[in-house]
Amino acid sequence: MAAEKNYNAQQLLRQIADRNERAFRTLFDQYKDRLFHYIYGIVKSKEVTEELVMDVFLKIWLGKEVVNQIENFDAFLFRVAYNKSIDFLRKAAKDHQFRDLLWKEGQFANGPSADQQVITREYERVLREALLKLSPQRRLVYHLSREKGFSHLDIARQLQLSKHTISNHIVESQRFIRSYLIRQLDIVALFLVLFFSSL
Repeated sequence: MAAEKNYNAQQLLRQIADRNERAFRTLFDQYKDRLFHYIYGIVKSKEVTEELVMDVFLKIWLGKEVVNQIENFDAFLFRVAYNKSIDFLRKAAKDHQFRDLLWKEGQFANGPSADQQVITREYERVLREALLKLSPQRRLVYHLSREKGFSHLDIARQLQLSKHTISNHIVESQRFIRSYLIRQLDIVALFLVLFFSSL
């Protein structure tokens, strides 16, 4: 059955490469539900999922050269879907508007689940690792700023350094910590953590 479905997909792709709209609609109808459930499982937003599904199929419709080279359509389709979902999560982790969009949809509004608590603990563990990799002076500056709440000017006076130096330490520390978290944490886990907390 799977082989027959794949064969049908290949036939449809050849017709889509020739700009056959009916073939495109048939392919869309065959795969849209599976694709929706797959993407939704990653991004947890109905509205975003609908947009990403359309983006995936738009890539197929516009990519005549790509379409002609697809050998395993299922693998291609879900690889594109995965990449677009991860791209969204990377942007969402940095963009307050994306976070607000998910918040309004209420996906995480009922409080942290057991899974989220596990993710948060893992985040805290990796964050501690990152902090230990900072130089002693940057670690101290970061601690005074983020954990004690001192202003840049107060830290500069306390450590007898310029305010510019303090600002530079904090910016570079944040850059290093974010980079370390992205390397060490699964991107979905990272997004969930960044959704609830700020660095």
